[in-house]
Amino acid sequence: MELSKKVKTALEETRMLILGVQVFIGFQFRVVFQDGFDQLTINVRRLHILALLLMLSAAALLIAPALWHRIIAASEITGEVHRMISRMAGAALLPFSLSLGLALFITMERIFGLWHGVIAGTAFGALALFSWYGLEFIRSHYIGQTERQMSARQLNDVEKTPLHNKIEQMLTEARVILPGVQALLGFQLAIIITESFETLPASSKTIHAVSVGLLVLSMILLMAPAAYHRIVYAGEDAAEFHRTGSLMVTAATIPLALGISLDVFVVVAKIENSIPVGSIVGGLACAGFIAVWYAYPALRRGVAARQKVRS
Repeated sequence: MELSKKVKTALEETRMLILGVQVFIGFQFRVVFQDGFDQLTINVRRLHILALLLMLSAAALLIAPALWHRIIAASEITGEVHRMISRMAGAALLPFSLSLGLALFITMERIFGLWHGVIAGTAFGALALFSWYGLEFIRSHYIGQTERQMSARQLNDVEKTPLHNKIEQMLTEARVILPGVQALLGFQLAIIITESFETLPASSKTIHAVSVGLLVLSMILLMAPAAYHRIVYAGEDAAEFHRTGSLMVTAATIPLALGISLDVFVVVAKIENSIPVGSIVGGLACAGFIAVWYAYPALRRGVAARQKVRS
């Protein structure tokens, strides 16, 4: 199969995963403000923080390829890009499954008690791990060797990417991120009408408002390329549109990272009843997004540039 088609398929698979992850993140933010949440023990509430951070890790890994494609590969289709997307999707399923198991534990513990929660959380977490890793590991010993060898031979291939394909990939990458941002924004807006939100200190309410604004900005930037393409170029391909659209998609992840991190602060500060703890966890979340989305690909690009100069 052509690399461009394989990359497109990989992005579509990532798109399926990211929507579920970001909807789950929105729920995990909102549930903290439900009336019954404060009735949970502090240890269970702290497990909810862990589940949220694990799901955020999955989101960071799933969104990363869209930025790496732009920063490292300059939007070209390469075997490395395909492997990168596949590896990030595979890695993201680990924190996803662990977060899912913790969520099931919290749910069943609330309904049936501690041991029922432990059994349900462990069982469903293990089932997810087997379905997403174990089954594939077992089957890979018997089938798929030829296809994996073909993919391995394409690792160092660089496919001259036509402008139309570059634009299509850029819009696909925007679609990977956008639905989750919209779902997350909906959950954030719903939080403000809960009674629990009214008990927050004024500083946390202000930070939540800033977070909402940042997510709105991210959504606007992600939707802008489609409008720009339609109005300026009447849907025709243009190199300038690709550059502008790529810039918009990349820029949209900056307010997204900041907005999510600020709401992590709000949630953790509420659970722990401690602004310093909320600040530390929110800051670590932001640092994680920056490291995965910008610092690492920038470092990879710098290393590749130096190797090219030496050669």
